[in-house]
Amino acid sequence: MSKTDSDAPKRLALIASKGTLDWAYPPFILATAGAAMGWDVGVFFTFYGLTLLKHDVEAEVSPLGNPAMPMKMPFGPEGFQNINWPIPQAAMSIPGFNNVATGLMKQTFKNKGVAAVSDLRDTAVELGVGLIGCQMTMDVFGFKREDFVDGCEIGGAATFLEYAADADVSLFV
Repeated sequence: MSKTDSDAPKRLALIASKGTLDWAYPPFILATAGAAMGWDVGVFFTFYGLTLLKHDVEAEVSPLGNPAMPMKMPFGPEGFQNINWPIPQAAMSIPGFNNVATGLMKQTFKNKGVAAVSDLRDTAVELGVGLIGCQMTMDVFGFKREDFVDGCEIGGAATFLEYAADADVSLFV
């Protein structure tokens, strides 16, 4: 397909390089939105983003790496839930704090009706989004093809660049 073809759908090329919970959502939200709008969408998963294609997505959030992250409680009265709890940096290094923060964020997403990352990924596959796992990253981290969900292909940078060459929108998320 060429960008000069006026009947061709818009094309979105995304690169997903991070696998934490907060970074897992943007590529799948953008990909599914674009596909729902009739766009041709492809996502290249590299480095830590490649883990988002594993059968079980075990993405966590790290408050230590996100000092501006608001901490809100997903339970209790509405006024309590709306408090922005400032968490001291020192508390973020306490063993188990990432698990607590991840649990709170996942519960907040659930309370707000936000789909799980794995559900968004499944929707992307159903909508025909091209999911490309980085072969070099697989080799570096020792992954095998069977570690990943059906519906994704494995390729290198050249595979993605061929796709992205005709993109109307290219994003690194």
